[in-house]
Amino acid sequence: MIDSTRRNWPFWILQISGWILFLAFSVLYYQVQGILNTAIFVRYATAAIAGFLSTLFLRLIYKRIGFRDRSILSLSLMTVLASLLGANLSIWVSDLLKWPYSGPGSLNANLAFLYYSRRVLWWLMPMFGWSAFYFGIKFWQEWMVQKERTKKAYALAQTAQLQMLRYRLNPHFLFNALNSIRALISEDKTTAKNMVTELSEFLRYSLVSKSFRNVPFKDEIDSIRHYFNIQKTRYENNLNVSLDIDPAAEEFPILSFLLHPLAENAVKYGMSTSPLPLRIQIKAQVRQGSLHIEIDNSGSWIAPSDQHKDGITGIGLDNVRRRLADAYPGKHHLDIFEKSDFVHVHLIIEKDTPR
Repeated sequence: MIDSTRRNWPFWILQISGWILFLAFSVLYYQVQGILNTAIFVRYATAAIAGFLSTLFLRLIYKRIGFRDRSILSLSLMTVLASLLGANLSIWVSDLLKWPYSGPGSLNANLAFLYYSRRVLWWLMPMFGWSAFYFGIKFWQEWMVQKERTKKAYALAQTAQLQMLRYRLNPHFLFNALNSIRALISEDKTTAKNMVTELSEFLRYSLVSKSFRNVPFKDEIDSIRHYFNIQKTRYENNLNVSLDIDPAAEEFPILSFLLHPLAENAVKYGMSTSPLPLRIQIKAQVRQGSLHIEIDNSGSWIAPSDQHKDGITGIGLDNVRRRLADAYPGKHHLDIFEKSDFVHVHLIIEKDTPR
């Protein structure tokens, strides 16, 4: 009920104000000409009321027969016929309204074919103009509704994609973390407790950030720290990680879970190609308003065609590229190359916020 009222109030504002303006301009025209009198005022006042009522009748017709699935030719023909009907209706309604003032003479005059035809032609223009304006507004409203639906569908698709990324965390990582905790419980309870804390914080971020498409970079990098702390407990001295984060970069907005596939790739493929210990370096700084991120790991680059498609890591890089293209079109640069026994991932996000 409320939604219907909100949808219809622009129509009533335009309908009422339009016919009031019709009367006002007609009276003003004759006033400027110096020939305004009671008869002319009554004629145009009744015409405004008749037009108001007739166009309401046209609205009922248009709403009943619909317009969404009609061709332009069908819609044009329907508009002409309905406008013709509205013109005839306006003539008889206006004459009935004038009857108390002018008597039945105006009704009898309608029997004269040429006189009546001229009146029909006179009324056709406002009826057809009203119909064109009505359909114009309707098509504009439909376009706005479709635009909003498309926007919502796009947002839902992005959310679904992020949810898939979030809940398809590499199962091997989780299993290995839990197994490491299990082994540490009897050997080193303090380290086991710390690892449980790191794992819970990592998982908490995946749940808490689900309502936010963008998060401060410090939140994303804190989650990366938890991930690496878990991996360092597992790999011990075989994994060295260093993070160099410019404080100016901490509040930069970034897509949540954007860096996790890159961090996982650095560990997984670095462990299989790098001499131990695996060295991973992450740097982030803001230059001229843009965020520059470097994720470097010792080892060799493995082409996507040679990677095993097992879980999130196999689709991680493609996912990162798609999300960057959607959120920062023309506002990002992602380069991956191998140099001096290191794989370098350089990401630049320009200062404009994501869409």
